[in-house]
Amino acid sequence: MRPAQAKIIATLNVQPTVDPAAEIERRIGFLVDYLTATGASGLVLGISGGQDSSLAGRLCQLAVERLAASRSDSSEAPPQFIAVRLPYAVQADEDDAQLALSFIQPSEAVIFDIKRAVDGFQAEYGDRFDDPMLDFTKGNVKARARMIAQYAIAGQGRMLVVGTDHAAEAVTGFFTKFGDGGADILPLSGLTKRQGRALLEHLGAPERLYLKAPTADLLDENPGQTDEANLGLSYREIDDYLEGHEVPDAVASAIETRYLDTEHKRAAPVTPFDTWWRSEADPWAL
Repeated sequence: MRPAQAKIIATLNVQPTVDPAAEIERRIGFLVDYLTATGASGLVLGISGGQDSSLAGRLCQLAVERLAASRSDSSEAPPQFIAVRLPYAVQADEDDAQLALSFIQPSEAVIFDIKRAVDGFQAEYGDRFDDPMLDFTKGNVKARARMIAQYAIAGQGRMLVVGTDHAAEAVTGFFTKFGDGGADILPLSGLTKRQGRALLEHLGAPERLYLKAPTADLLDENPGQTDEANLGLSYREIDDYLEGHEVPDAVASAIETRYLDTEHKRAAPVTPFDTWWRSEADPWAL
């Protein structure tokens, strides 16, 4: 195994194989324990209709149900899970989102349209600068607007915002900094894409939810662009790398380059006491 591969696998807490039943139990327990420790009244998560939010959403609902059952004799209000649909006007894959909600069975489902907020930012930007906002920049504004909405809902109800980041996204930095990368708790952390699929299959999810091609759906000009087309890598290649398998040198190099280039996304804001960003630092030192 390449030294860089070993370092990345250890840093992202990836296991070569998982037992779906045991992993589901561990992650539900993690959510329950953290809710109990923080005293939060529930969980909030944006639902897109893809694999990651479907899995995280179902784990959240099972966690609040378990916590509510443990408090059956208590005067405390039962914890809630709010699943939030966050379209920019109309979402093309709305049918998938509704299928995901029917599988998740959340305590509450709400729709929060981010269009007016995003268009307002775009208009204000246009008023202040000579260059129009790029579609890529606007896509990141959409991602951040979705998290603002979730934190508004969570803050109003003393709840926690759930993120869907997992190892196959984390290794490539394939998320918006302070957008979908900003959350309170990450129940899918350490899982590869195929391991997440195995958990969904064990939970009895409709196969459409995990066979759907992953897409961020952020660009107006290319709304259906898939993650894999954007990355230039397949999730099969990324998963093989993270699970410790041998992959072509070109694939390994592409993953490792992306990992280094996106280190700032996985780190806290850099301070004068940090050294990871310095060119003389050895990024693969164990």
